[in-house]
Amino acid sequence: MLRFLTSLILVSFSSVLWAQSKLEVRITPKNSALKANIEAFIGAVEKRDFEGLERFQRTAKQQAEQASQALGYYSAKITVSVNKDPNTLLVEVEPGAPVRLTHVEIRVEGEAANVPEFIVPNNKKLQVGAKLNHSVYEDAKSELQNQALRMGFFSGKFLQHTLKIDPINESAEIALVYQSGPRYKLGKVSFPDTAKINLDLLERLIPFKEGTNYHSALIAKLSQNLQSTGYFEQVRVDATEQDADENLVIPISVVLTPAKPRTMGIGLGASTDIGPRARFSWERHRVNSAGHKLGGDIEVSSPKQSVTGWYAVPLEDPLNDELRFLGGYQKEEMNDADSMKYTLGAQVRKQLDNKWQRTYFLRWEQETFKFNKGSGNNSRERTSQFLLPGVGYSILRSDSPLDPSQGHRLQFDIATGKEGVLSDADVVRATALAKGLYTFADNHRFLGRAQIGVIGTNNFNKIPPSLRFFTGGDQTVRGYSYEDISPRDSAGNRIGGRYMFASSAEYQYTFAPSWRVAAFIDQGAAANNLTDSIKTSIGMGVRWVSPVGPLRLDLAKPMHDKENGWRIHFSMGPEL
Repeated sequence: MLRFLTSLILVSFSSVLWAQSKLEVRITPKNSALKANIEAFIGAVEKRDFEGLERFQRTAKQQAEQASQALGYYSAKITVSVNKDPNTLLVEVEPGAPVRLTHVEIRVEGEAANVPEFIVPNNKKLQVGAKLNHSVYEDAKSELQNQALRMGFFSGKFLQHTLKIDPINESAEIALVYQSGPRYKLGKVSFPDTAKINLDLLERLIPFKEGTNYHSALIAKLSQNLQSTGYFEQVRVDATEQDADENLVIPISVVLTPAKPRTMGIGLGASTDIGPRARFSWERHRVNSAGHKLGGDIEVSSPKQSVTGWYAVPLEDPLNDELRFLGGYQKEEMNDADSMKYTLGAQVRKQLDNKWQRTYFLRWEQETFKFNKGSGNNSRERTSQFLLPGVGYSILRSDSPLDPSQGHRLQFDIATGKEGVLSDADVVRATALAKGLYTFADNHRFLGRAQIGVIGTNNFNKIPPSLRFFTGGDQTVRGYSYEDISPRDSAGNRIGGRYMFASSAEYQYTFAPSWRVAAFIDQGAAANNLTDSIKTSIGMGVRWVSPVGPLRLDLAKPMHDKENGWRIHFSMGPEL
């Protein structure tokens, strides 16, 4: 009995699947655009039985005619039939000659005619001789209206919007004449008293002056600026033409909901350089009505532990200009050295007109360190201090913060110290970094990196490990362990060098959504002499673009160091 019921169910299920109807559209000669349009107009027929398809024939023919005319085929010959085994609605179409445009007039009158940003639609599908396409005509109308609304021509209207079709002569004429009317202006921005932030600071976030021509992008930018400060949980900007005065000036009202005063965050990560790591961050978004902020970070990994606190004061541009005071403690177990460092400092960051970030800084560091091997001078615990004023420039341009396809990063830093001025030696330390990413043909990517560093000093022995140069590892020269490339002393300690160079060239191929394979060559050196040899490694890897950013797994091998075999590297974070 059970076997009989099972067989009956299977037969019934198979019959249901077999009974599903289908739509078949045949175009002679083939025309994929027309076929797709007819299929879209008719829609799904799977749930109709044979009788239902027969009743649907007349409607299907009308829909096929509408779909054909929408693409300019007004003389199409269409037949619709229904077949059994399987149930099929068959639509056969001979399109015939399409209707073509013989006259096109698209014109903007009024104030918008003198606005270069206001673009009159003029693509190839709207030129004389082009096939008539109703959606192109409707899109042109919508484009004119949408531009008018975005740019503040709220009283704009069509003086003429006609599409004349002569199917017999296979011709069509388009006439679109749009009168924009006057352009509205942006007026005074009013903020609520409950914002808890000084009015002067809020007004520095306004991206336009009173009386500027209206543009919806400026309203969106104001909302974005306010949201980006971190001071507010919700931001609403109201600017409607109904509130405009007799001079067409629109007042702007901002509604702000203050954010919670404090937030905390926990982050976890891992790499083969330092193993698992954890980060705890705390921030007070609004210390006072002047918009000052206070925060701190704790980072813990096997070789390094650090605690940092900071206090930030917004400057002229609250989003990009900042005065920050900071202090911190760091303990690090390096390959052959132990280090404890205290830091106090201040920095002024400003975004220049060309989008470069410039940072002036003054940093005092006191570091206690010793090297682990041997019994000479390097094995003794030493303490050094340096007061380092300096300046840095950086810029990042990319088409995505998480997984860019094009972009570059440039960064330059220089710091100096003078012996006797809270510094144990004269020192100049300079670094430079350049990264670039280029994608072509969608699936092919090239990633390049080059970085250099140099230390000039009258007493290198006084320079602590944190200021010296090491290289090797996930981010510099794969195939070597973290900071493995370094000059060594007589006891074999990796003590760091005066000079550093590292470069990489990598090719990536996207073989599936969010997945890439990579091949690369890395080079690098940390040395005390410019004539020292450069280490080279080659390797391959795989990339997964996860929701939190790219994850990289690489297998690399030094080309000339026979004692080092293949090495696995895992890292995470954006390419640039």
